[in-house]
Amino acid sequence: MSEDERTTEKLKLRQQEQETAEHRAVSESETEAEVETHKRRADKARYLREKLEQQEQADREVGN
Repeated sequence: MSEDERTTEKLKLRQQEQETAEHRAVSESETEAEVETHKRRADKARYLREKLEQQEQADREVGN
């Protein structure tokens, strides 16, 4: 596994952990504003993880 692959894996893991933490925070939120904030953050973390996965796939297809 190359250094880039390890870095990508670390970033994907971090985004997954962030998404999970934000989902957990939704259930602990006291106001609707807090709920919406945590939902947006979870969505952003999921989006970033998915983009990392897409880039990883594109790199494999190119042979990098």
